[in-house]
Amino acid sequence: MQNTQKLKMGMIGGGPGSFIGAIHRSAALLDGLIELTAGAFSSDPVKSKQAGEALMLDPSRVYESYDQMLEMESRLPASERIDIVSIVTPNHAHFGPTKKALELGFHVILDKPMTLDYSEAKELYRIIHNAKTEFALTHTYTGYPMVKQAKQMVADGVIGEVRKVYVEYPQGWLWKLLETEDNKQAQWRTDPSRSGSSGCFGDIGTHAFNLAEYVSGQKVAKICADIDIKVAGRKLDDDGALLMRFENNASGILTASQIDTGAENNLKIKVYGDKGGLEWQQEDCNTLIVRWPNEPDQIYRAGTPYLSSLAQENTRTPAGHPEGYIEAFANIYRNFARCIVAKQKGQQPKKEWLDYPGAEDGIRGMAFVQHVLDSAESDMKWTPLVVEK
Repeated sequence: MQNTQKLKMGMIGGGPGSFIGAIHRSAALLDGLIELTAGAFSSDPVKSKQAGEALMLDPSRVYESYDQMLEMESRLPASERIDIVSIVTPNHAHFGPTKKALELGFHVILDKPMTLDYSEAKELYRIIHNAKTEFALTHTYTGYPMVKQAKQMVADGVIGEVRKVYVEYPQGWLWKLLETEDNKQAQWRTDPSRSGSSGCFGDIGTHAFNLAEYVSGQKVAKICADIDIKVAGRKLDDDGALLMRFENNASGILTASQIDTGAENNLKIKVYGDKGGLEWQQEDCNTLIVRWPNEPDQIYRAGTPYLSSLAQENTRTPAGHPEGYIEAFANIYRNFARCIVAKQKGQQPKKEWLDYPGAEDGIRGMAFVQHVLDSAESDMKWTPLVVEK
């Protein structure tokens, strides 16, 4: 590949009615390192063709199925075929395309969660580690510059030894039985055959869990979960909370809900150490608050020169020019692309570029979902409060 040539991408999923497909395309194309060349945008060949036409792609590179796309593209000369496969399908269609793409020698970037269930994740994890190509998982929120700043400050010991982590993910869009209406997103996300054995915790709980581990730098060692279905007639959990204990013995609380009526998408995290604490929320994503016991709070802002190299490497605009969800998503694509190009040139990627989610995040996320379900069903979850007299 010539140094001036963009990486070519083929997309699986993301056709008519897809929310996340357009997000992935915008993120992938933002920095000029990647171009969309091919796609199998729907399991319906007619809809795939319609999507290709809308995106103004060469009709010969718009395919009726992901099998056809991967097989046909793999036969093209190296200078013409796609380099990256972006998979943006519902959860039940993650494992098969990812496995085949990796085995045919394509780089893969996959929407989270990694797979439909934990058993698939374990098999895919082994496939990824045996592959000669790269893999990324789009846990979007780790792409925000101020989340990266928080991670670096914790890693540098600025707030001391981590003691407590709070992470909250409130949504309200499933406050009623929306899946019985003409809403594609609600229909597949609440369908066990397409979403998996968990609804809310597989969808957004995994994001909260990933963010807690990413920022704190600690792995969750054990949990105590309480999940529920609040909307009558729904098949999967839509609300829950859990206690977490980290490997360093820090404690944590995670809540996730899709029935917080009126709530939008304000993911929040607070991490407290023995010297200070820090707080970040998505609705004010360009701000990081750092708290001290005997000093005024400090407010860190994106785009400023005093931030860490990790935050600055993932910022595009000067202070006061807000960056948001698309840019955070794009940081994953850009770092992924930079690493691919560097390795193609025989160069070592910058350490900041290597900071994107991958197979380890994927398998831990699926293990988390399984253990949340196991804990929620356990008879040993609660210790009775018995008042003896």
